[in-house]
Amino acid sequence: MGDEILFQITQDKLETGLRGVPVGYCTTSYVDPQRGLFYIDKPVKDLIHWTSLQAIYLLYFGKEGTAREVETFTSELEKRASLSSKTEEAILALPREGSPMKLFSIALLLLGFFESTGNYREDCLNLIAKVPHLVASLINHHAGWGPTPSPKAGIGYIENFTQMLRIPGGRVAELTRAFNLFHILHLDHGGGNLSTFVGKAVASGLEDLYGSIASAICALAGPRHGRAGRDCLEFLVSILEEVGEEATEQDVEALLHHRLATNQLIFGFGHAVLRVEDPRASVQYAFLEKHYANTPLAKIAFLLRAVGPKVLKENPKIIDPYPNVDAVSGALLTVAGFGYPEYYTVLFGLSRVVGISIQIVYERCEARGGKGTPIIRPKYLFKKRN
Repeated sequence: MGDEILFQITQDKLETGLRGVPVGYCTTSYVDPQRGLFYIDKPVKDLIHWTSLQAIYLLYFGKEGTAREVETFTSELEKRASLSSKTEEAILALPREGSPMKLFSIALLLLGFFESTGNYREDCLNLIAKVPHLVASLINHHAGWGPTPSPKAGIGYIENFTQMLRIPGGRVAELTRAFNLFHILHLDHGGGNLSTFVGKAVASGLEDLYGSIASAICALAGPRHGRAGRDCLEFLVSILEEVGEEATEQDVEALLHHRLATNQLIFGFGHAVLRVEDPRASVQYAFLEKHYANTPLAKIAFLLRAVGPKVLKENPKIIDPYPNVDAVSGALLTVAGFGYPEYYTVLFGLSRVVGISIQIVYERCEARGGKGTPIIRPKYLFKKRN
């Protein structure tokens, strides 16, 4: 934007999670309240037929790559794609009882322990290249699905990830199609979402990329952030169980009114910035309509999409009553053959690692004429507790 942004800090802005407070620049993506998420200058809804590597190229270089440029970039990542034997052995030694997201964070620290170069740019490329192998190894280990195959050259970024997962009876083609859409939609989301901000804040203290991203994954893990997709799936399933597969819009509307009247939560609606249906939700609904329209989960998702905004609009305090990206992402993964909700936030992290890493490179290596941003140090006012 370039123009000076005037922002007056008043008392009502305190203890609000820095909501709306300008603190810097994001060079990869932004969210328009009416048009949704953009990667550089392209609406993400226009990228759903791209490969993941085309989208990653766009974020990394700030421009759409030609076929040859993407091919060269792909070859570079393929050279870096395999974890070292020490990293793999360390991941296999992790306890299987723990939360997958905590194991993800630990695995990133182990990757940095054995393979960090100490150079943000190099480590960014290495992490983008290696994270499919790392996540596949982590999930296979945690789920008890057996050893993870090595990455293969020439088959694609998400295709590689899918073939490394040892899902029992996995429908590889369907899963690849669903994973590719999910991955592209979750690669980045501006500079101020919690996990991105936390990762950049930790890096501002000159922690290496792996420690910074490990902290970002911890931030992503909570129900107010990355775990929302899993919570929305549980909500969908509960609605389906209550109204049944033959439910009508009237049935769902009555149930939502009952939930609100009894102070129960309705998941999958509302967004901090958007004031329309999240375009990332819209393309997922279209995907379900095209490939899985007759599945019970898809049917109940369509009913909630139709009825939810109508019910929520009755509350004048709700400024965004429309479905967000999490409303249907869990249903999409489930009907495509990945019915393991405990790993949905891990898949979110697989994507978001890309955008956060690229943003960290900007803040450490390019911002302020190459000096990098200073250490994060907001001011807190003293307040005596009653």
